[in-house]
Amino acid sequence: MSLKLLFGFHAVTVRLKVAPKSIRELHVDATRRDQRMKQFLAKVEEAGLKVIESDDDKLQKMCGTHRHQGVVARVEVIQKSNSLDDLLDGLTEPALLLVLDGITDPHNLGACLRVADGAGVHAVIAPKDHAVGINATVAKVASGAAETVPYFMVTNLARTLAELKERDIWIIGTSDDAPASLYQTDLRGPTALVLGAEGEGMRQLTRKNCDALVSIPMMGSVDSLNVSVASGVCLYEARRQRLG
Repeated sequence: MSLKLLFGFHAVTVRLKVAPKSIRELHVDATRRDQRMKQFLAKVEEAGLKVIESDDDKLQKMCGTHRHQGVVARVEVIQKSNSLDDLLDGLTEPALLLVLDGITDPHNLGACLRVADGAGVHAVIAPKDHAVGINATVAKVASGAAETVPYFMVTNLARTLAELKERDIWIIGTSDDAPASLYQTDLRGPTALVLGAEGEGMRQLTRKNCDALVSIPMMGSVDSLNVSVASGVCLYEARRQRLG
């Protein structure tokens, strides 16, 4: 049985909520007794779990950072949908997918997952050879969303996009030079929104596999947004249209 580390209040609290029995060890900073820690420990007690009291140095060695907030958990890896096909087959509403091409910064991925969770995205897709996987830093930044949003790393992103098209999922890429605006685009049907790394954007082959390209209107002096911010703008526009 494979295990992984989670750290920080948000990430560990979400695991407490969705799968408390999967927590094998729970370490807390014995010197931290503020209100936030008291509230967290009350949830732990409610879940019937015991804690292992540790110090900052031990927690830092466990997770590789001092940004653990005094909470580190060793947990079982939760199995989500076995495949993207299984997930798509089970949907009862038009698919809303986020495709990330070339995102290698764990902080950016964590922020994208958090946005994806908030917007109700069904899955996030990334290529295996040009992306960061789910690690402890991603889980911390995602504030629990790494536990709830399916993240599929695919061998061939172009082939995956072609397979999505066969399912009548519209592939919408984002590009600063696209003539069409995001806000002029119908996102109510099955849609996969494709975003590339900040600065470089999508790779050429990814761009060629998009059905359409759209841009986010920029009104100030900067010419682009961080990928997680751009993801939020795009996904919430799609959600706004669907709710409307």
